[in-house]
Amino acid sequence: MKRSVFLFLVVMAAATVSVSAQTTPPASAVGDTFSDPVMETRARAMQRQLRCLVCQGESIDESNSPLAADLRRLVREQMAAGKTNSEIEDFLVARYGDFILMKPPLQSNTWLLWLAPFLVLGAGGAVAWITVKKASARVA
Repeated sequence: MKRSVFLFLVVMAAATVSVSAQTTPPASAVGDTFSDPVMETRARAMQRQLRCLVCQGESIDESNSPLAADLRRLVREQMAAGKTNSEIEDFLVARYGDFILMKPPLQSNTWLLWLAPFLVLGAGGAVAWITVKKASARVA
């Protein structure tokens, strides 16, 4: 019974994704573009620094989700209103949290995130060193 329910949910999720992929316009077609190339470049750079909260692995610049389209529109509206990149970023972080940033800030609550790769590498090196030492002690 559990297996059939799981299979049903997987099929429904796949059908939903395929339907939404067909009905969602491409990212470049959503939202306005600036006629000024400098502003357009600035907007695209800013959009690449913000994470899509639906897709989570894509920036809002490359995502096709409706939320990403709304966020692109919001970024462009604020740029047109004369706000700086840091003001726009602060507004979005206040609204959605640090998760919206593609590069999380180095703060006390993100130290583990930044240090984890080094800790794992160090632990792996320690295990390898201990293993080699034990193997050489058995041979001798």
